[in-house]
Amino acid sequence: MAIAWKITNTEYNNNSDKGIVHASWQCTNSEVVGSGDSAVTHTGTVSGMESYTPDASADGYVAYASVTEANVVAWIKATLGSEEVTNVETKVAAQITKSKTPPTAWGVPW
Repeated sequence: MAIAWKITNTEYNNNSDKGIVHASWQCTNSEVVGSGDSAVTHTGTVSGMESYTPDASADGYVAYASVTEANVVAWIKATLGSEEVTNVETKVAAQITKSKTPPTAWGVPW
């Protein structure tokens, strides 16, 4: 699988503009190791929420009824900035690596 950004929810003003004021997001990826019955899926997830102050008179404003998930993902990435987007995606990859090679294990030696 590839890195996937998705919007899990939005909060919007309950007026005629319905501008989005909060957007909850999730960045995920997974990797399957093995095949058949022995296949194991290792997953990484980072999530967050960003806040916005919508302005219906601003250039580029998108009416709530026309907003797509791709719009909101683009807003999230712009808000975070390219460096933080890279950091989030790196954290997801690190979770998968840690899942594949855990630093500790449970058990007894007998």
